[in-house]
Amino acid sequence: MNFVSSSSKIARMALPCAVLLLTTACNRRLEPSFSDHPRLTSTVRMQDVTFHTSALGRDMTYRVVLPASIPPRSKLPVVYLLHGGNGSFRDWSNNTDVARFAERGLILVMPDGDESWYTNSAERPGDRYEDYITHDLVVDVETRFAPATGRANRAIVGISMGGFGAVKLALRHPDLYAFAGGLSSALDAPGRPFSIARIGQYRHYRSIFGPVDSVSRRESDPFVLARSVDPAKMPYFFLTCGDKEGVLSTNRNFAQILGQRHFPYEFHVVPGGHEWKQWNARLDGVFASLLDHLSTR
Repeated sequence: MNFVSSSSKIARMALPCAVLLLTTACNRRLEPSFSDHPRLTSTVRMQDVTFHTSALGRDMTYRVVLPASIPPRSKLPVVYLLHGGNGSFRDWSNNTDVARFAERGLILVMPDGDESWYTNSAERPGDRYEDYITHDLVVDVETRFAPATGRANRAIVGISMGGFGAVKLALRHPDLYAFAGGLSSALDAPGRPFSIARIGQYRHYRSIFGPVDSVSRRESDPFVLARSVDPAKMPYFFLTCGDKEGVLSTNRNFAQILGQRHFPYEFHVVPGGHEWKQWNARLDGVFASLLDHLSTR
């Protein structure tokens, strides 16, 4: 009897310990882990900024890379770089050599966009990501870093979801940007049909863009916008897509519309898939065109 009682007591003591260890292990796995390894050069500096955006009603962070030394009274153009899905403001500096282009007299701004598609949510009034990017972020950058202002001194570039954001925001706010670059842009997001196999994605898109055939969805659809806006008022569009990507046909179709409507644009099909290695290889072409279309002094 004493042996049984002792065993029971040990078991009762061991159970809470096991639960505690299991809970601790689970919590450790769930804790977010951010690996931050920006690829910088000696001639640039980096700064992370947290500011309050009224469009979202909360603090957001963006990363800035700019020349380490800026001559007095110099006003530099700004390039806004949008990350893709499941990304963050760290992505561009960690996965590409984009920082080297700051050496050419540019301020590179990399905002956090969550999974927003850079769109004012149709179902969540507090998630006004388009207003955050096109107004609050611009105001904070221009107040804090005193760059060159005005449309001729702004560009916006994105990859995948960020490519969608760059193209859509440029179509909706042509007064803000002189250049818009989309790399492997997921331009078909608002038009993707319902699929039971992707019910979670469908619900997420509905919360952002609204119901199928709704006004809010059409107002965020680059294909609808490209057919309705005045091409003469648009910025220059630079589009690329890898020859092994699922979004290639979407980008071809969009480029065809731009061509038919006489937009200022170029479109390149390049080797590679939907990955940072391919996007990093495109940067020389992107920034050569960008610098041709910005007022660089």
